[in-house]
Amino acid sequence: MWKILGYLQRNLIWTIPAMMLAGLATGYLFPVASLRSTIVPLTFLMVYPMMVNLQIDKVFSATGLRCQIVTQAINFALIPFIAYGLGQWFFADRPLIALGLLLAALLPTSGMTITWTGFAKGDINAAIKMTVIGLVVGSIATPLYVQSLMGTVIEIPLLEVFKQIALIVFVPMILGYLTQKGLIRKYGREVYQRDLKKRFPMVSTLGVLGIVFVAMALKADSILQQPGTLLIYLFPLALLYFINFALSTLVGKLFFSRGEGIALIYGTVMRNLSIALAIAMTVFRENGAEIAIIIALAYVVQVQAAAWYVKFSDRIFGLAPEG
Repeated sequence: MWKILGYLQRNLIWTIPAMMLAGLATGYLFPVASLRSTIVPLTFLMVYPMMVNLQIDKVFSATGLRCQIVTQAINFALIPFIAYGLGQWFFADRPLIALGLLLAALLPTSGMTITWTGFAKGDINAAIKMTVIGLVVGSIATPLYVQSLMGTVIEIPLLEVFKQIALIVFVPMILGYLTQKGLIRKYGREVYQRDLKKRFPMVSTLGVLGIVFVAMALKADSILQQPGTLLIYLFPLALLYFINFALSTLVGKLFFSRGEGIALIYGTVMRNLSIALAIAMTVFRENGAEIAIIIALAYVVQVQAAAWYVKFSDRIFGLAPEG
């Protein structure tokens, strides 16, 4: 089973489109209204496992403070407004899709921030801090951004957004932290790091694929009536990631060391699409599947872009120092 889950996780660029197609086929061929009852358990399956490996303790180190401040300034003072502008430009007549694009930009960093920073030989400790800080600040700020930017065109249940974020972010975060400490106490840190830690992201991937499947199944009829819709969504997504990478590369290259610069790039470009999906599907209910489609497509763009950037990181920043 773990080999299968590992394969699904390593190949998100293929498994997510495959699950999207499976959801479309299922929604077209069968009644799928009952799938709504799976949203909450799938959301927990998606979010809780990724919280187990969150290294909250590392946040309280004072090193690299300037890099952390600049990273979060990009994450919260620039990228949400760029995403909002692109949403208004491309989807002025489709506010739910514009909201999905905004949600995809409002929750920076995921476990993959740390992974890709490691692949590119960047500063892992800086990436860990960015991940925790970005997740906490993004979770608190998201309802306020959504209300202020989209509240005039979409009815935003502000209290419901806060409530759901507490349930899908902070409760799993606490449970994940307790789980991590319990496993380390029972099995030891070495066994946890070597054998147990790698399994949790695999389980989370199963939840992601399940949510993507449900979202596509619930919207199958409307998508199949306009099959070019998905391609229309891809261009503004690709443009958002291109702008994000270009801006972060410029800042990282000019103002930081190689290690911190690469951490800054992955700390600002990688979005926590799992939580964005969870918010879309649990808060907005009837419209959640429509909002979730563009977020699901963002996985494909994000994974591809992150992988290609690793290939070019040495050319941009120079070779990593030995040792």
